[in-house]
Amino acid sequence: MLGGWALAALVLLVAGWSTIVARVLPDADDSMRLLEVRDWLAGQGWFDVAQHRLNGGDFPMHWSRLVDLPLAAVIVLLRPLLGGALAEQVAVVAVPLLTLLAALALIASIARRLGGEALVVPAMLSAALAIPLTFQMSPLRIDHHGWQTVLALAAARGLVARPDRRSGWLTGLSLATLLTISLEGLPVAAAITGVAALAWVVEPQRGAMLRTTMLALAGAAVLLHAVTRGPGFWLPACDAMAPAWLAVLAVAATGIVAAAFVERHGLIARLAALGVTAAAAAVTLLQLAPTCLAGPFGTLPPLVYQVWYLGVLEGRPVWEQQPVWAAATLALPLAGLIGAALAWHDASGAARARWAMMALLLVATTTTALLVSRAGATANALAAPAAAVWLARLLGRARAIARPVPRVAATLATLALAAPGTLAAAALNAVPRHEAVKTQLSHRAPCRDTRDMRVLGALPPGIVFAPIDLTPALLLDTPHRAVAGGYHRAATAIARVITGFTAPPAAARAAIVAAHADYLAVCPGMQEMIAYRDRAPDGLWARLERGERFAWLQPVPVRGPALVWRVSDPLREGRSAP
Repeated sequence: MLGGWALAALVLLVAGWSTIVARVLPDADDSMRLLEVRDWLAGQGWFDVAQHRLNGGDFPMHWSRLVDLPLAAVIVLLRPLLGGALAEQVAVVAVPLLTLLAALALIASIARRLGGEALVVPAMLSAALAIPLTFQMSPLRIDHHGWQTVLALAAARGLVARPDRRSGWLTGLSLATLLTISLEGLPVAAAITGVAALAWVVEPQRGAMLRTTMLALAGAAVLLHAVTRGPGFWLPACDAMAPAWLAVLAVAATGIVAAAFVERHGLIARLAALGVTAAAAAVTLLQLAPTCLAGPFGTLPPLVYQVWYLGVLEGRPVWEQQPVWAAATLALPLAGLIGAALAWHDASGAARARWAMMALLLVATTTTALLVSRAGATANALAAPAAAVWLARLLGRARAIARPVPRVAATLATLALAAPGTLAAAALNAVPRHEAVKTQLSHRAPCRDTRDMRVLGALPPGIVFAPIDLTPALLLDTPHRAVAGGYHRAATAIARVITGFTAPPAAARAAIVAAHADYLAVCPGMQEMIAYRDRAPDGLWARLERGERFAWLQPVPVRGPALVWRVSDPLREGRSAP
């Protein structure tokens, strides 16, 4: 297993070497995560995860400190030896690769439990070649998605283990940690506990495992919430663990424990008890937090919802993604469903029950990935042991070929099938497509990536009115403050940035001045800026891109393609210029 991980890690390091050396983090959330760790190590409180360099210091966040721990540990351990900058560099490379190691170890363990040693290597191979999975665990990818996948795998390992209290502890603690890190894990947590409950309905001897799972989940969730939120324990929230969600878990655990009284009363009684428990949990949420039924984004202002939220593709359904990415996301889960069905058909006894649970779990996680693209990493990871079933069978047939040349050719062809997502994406790429004609870009050179904005670090510190997607990297790489990043709790700040770039100049000026901005800075060619221009051809950014000038925006010469203006406004009398 270590050899397979080392090879996968080497491939990822080589493929991403240029961005690793330049420390260009792949996503705004990765920049914000490193910034959060840096602020914590610089003295910001453990319970305070707000970003105080945004929106005048009023920028609440819903993130958990748990994900900060491994990054901070590596930095603190290495900083005396390597210095702060290099310690950070090592941390953002090492931690995702260690996450990948944990994921592959769990996938190997699940495969071994389901089908023996014959499935281990094919399962690890399928996982290591699954782009949605390896992307979330590649160097520099330090946000919480990789840990979500690892914890889902740990919970699934408990699900297919021997049904006793030990496996219940593993599943419950893993799910509690998963939900504390991010409530995005709620669908997979519901799927795993739901499958465990249905298995108990069919096999009542699984009762001890189910009850332990739910008690560990509810109890550990309360403890982790207290440890990570502290004084904010009782604050309501729909986008993170909060009292209402803890109450739902407590009610569900109580109902499962009470269901032990009907455990020997037949399948119908157990199913009814399960239904009553689910209904009680739903009513609890309805009574305590009815607004959460609309989801964490249900209360966003229309402008923010339409312009920002609908543009965050990782949170959108697969059918809204590029066909190549949709194929890469769904191919392995679909292969896993086929493999699970084949294995279930051929198995008997306890092995058949395990495959039935795995198949149900794959149906749930594949459906989730279909509806929310970012769930594809977890779906691919859980599918790898099941997809290994037919891959192992094909490898066996290939190796049984007597003649050497056909045997080698068949083996290589079978190994290529270990990456069905990559093959499907490649096939789609090979099909000629007629692209829609895009609106013509201006004469300005586009930015390569966020490093082109690092030139702002040479300017006197101030407040930068910058694109939403660019702001976290700007904060990370320069001493400036800014207005908004893509985090829904600060929807008013997001709306101000959108207005500043898309409104007519007079309204845009009002929004920018209201943010007390010292600079307006953009990176031409960014998708966000293209979207602003196309949405508002007469908005401020579209007119600036066309070369128009305004007296209240004074160009600031900087190296590279980034564009910077100093905001000059007589209404801000008495304020010292930066």
